[in-house]
Amino acid sequence: MQPSRDISRLIEIMAALRNPVGGCPWDLEQDFSSIRHYTIEEAYEVADAIERADFADLREELGDLLLQPIYHAQMASELGQFDIGDVIYGITEKLIRRHPHVFGDMDASSSNAAKGRWEAIKAEERAAKAARKGETTPSILDDVPNVLPALARAEKLTKRAAKVGFDWPDFQAVQAKVEEELAEVAEAQASGNAAAVHEEIGDLLFAVANLARHAGIDAEAALRDANYKFTRRFHHVEARCREDSIEPGEAGLERLDRYWNEVRAADKA
Repeated sequence: MQPSRDISRLIEIMAALRNPVGGCPWDLEQDFSSIRHYTIEEAYEVADAIERADFADLREELGDLLLQPIYHAQMASELGQFDIGDVIYGITEKLIRRHPHVFGDMDASSSNAAKGRWEAIKAEERAAKAARKGETTPSILDDVPNVLPALARAEKLTKRAAKVGFDWPDFQAVQAKVEEELAEVAEAQASGNAAAVHEEIGDLLFAVANLARHAGIDAEAALRDANYKFTRRFHHVEARCREDSIEPGEAGLERLDRYWNEVRAADKA
């Protein structure tokens, strides 16, 4: 078996790994549930390579991600459900159907017009999917995946609801809602009711995700960037502790805060 640029070789390798005769014992033990977290992890690693603009890593991570649908399709094929050809046919059919302005005779002179047609087709698809399941009244929130990161899902849910007019009128109204939710967190905390604090902090985070959407900001990306910034700044704090020959846990808040403010000031310079 030799590497190849042809995707059929990857399919052959996956089939060999899953072959009960001579296959890989680890791969043979896996099922859809046991490898699903790898699918999610690989997608995040692709996103990380993109954010770092590391094209060598991106090439490798895209390969790791590509393996995931091949793996799942191989297991489905073994169960007689579908194979990778069915997967490829399905996505090509969907792309052609959702782009009649490219592959048909419909005109879409702008990106907004193309997006509008895309959304209309997706609504038709949701209705058809609901009909197949025996549901006569599909929800506009259908097919927003439960496994999305919570902030990303909150943003998507509010975006869907906004399509039918269920939305705050402007940024200022959402900002007021955030302030209201923050006050309710404080009230719940003062009551000593842990369940209420849990609920109110959830409401606050949901309102913040909505605020980000109204500002045109990707809440999930904004939080990732904030995590990165905190990590970078805290690394500076640790480095300054090493320079002063003191352990971070023994430095005290005043000293740690001074180091933190150094890097904050440098960021703003």
